[in-house]
Amino acid sequence: MVANKVPGIRCALGWNEQTAKWSRLHNDANLLALGQRTMDEATALLIVRVWLETPFEGGRHGQRIQQIEP
Repeated sequence: MVANKVPGIRCALGWNEQTAKWSRLHNDANLLALGQRTMDEATALLIVRVWLETPFEGGRHGQRIQQIEP
């Protein structure tokens, strides 16, 4: 809950493959939070794989990231 208070951290909650993908594409998330009780290990590993393999899209999303950086 407090990860995003740390300067430079952009943490996102990943509860499925799509949210993990969007967190990287649109928010350039550099930390991924997963709920231990909400998914099995295979699902968690799949979500992490998608998150790691998804690049930041940049463009208009980059402007938003610049606005939140200190």
